Amino acid sequence: MASGESRLRIETLDTVTRIEFLDRNILDEGNIQQIGAEVSAVIDAADDLRMVIDFTGVDHLSSAALGALITINNKIKGKNGQLRLSNIGAQIYEVFVITKLNRLFEIYPTSDEAIKSFT
Repeated sequence: MASGESRLRIETLDTVTRIEFLDRNILDEGNIQQIGAEVSAVIDAADDLRMVIDFTGVDHLSSAALGALITINNKIKGKNGQLRLSNIGAQIYEVFVITKLNRLFEIYPTSDEAIKSFT
């Protein structure tokens, strides 16, 4: 990790790992790489992975951040895990629709709904 300071809040709720971004704008390549490395470490350490990535408070994502999400999704699926996204604001959701990523990811209005979708 570049700065040694986490860009994420990671918590485990029962059998679900919930990740929330600490930054409002996920645009900087260095931060995106750090986020990818942190999430990859969580994925590598888990056996039966069920993850929710919560976008509460995130205003902007770069295309590199979208690419990192796709990589994370593929890595989770490679371990037979499941990924859900939640709390995506209208502006960012529009980008998901334009890029058709709303078809790739399971997106829920709240993290509670995303967590409940696993059961």
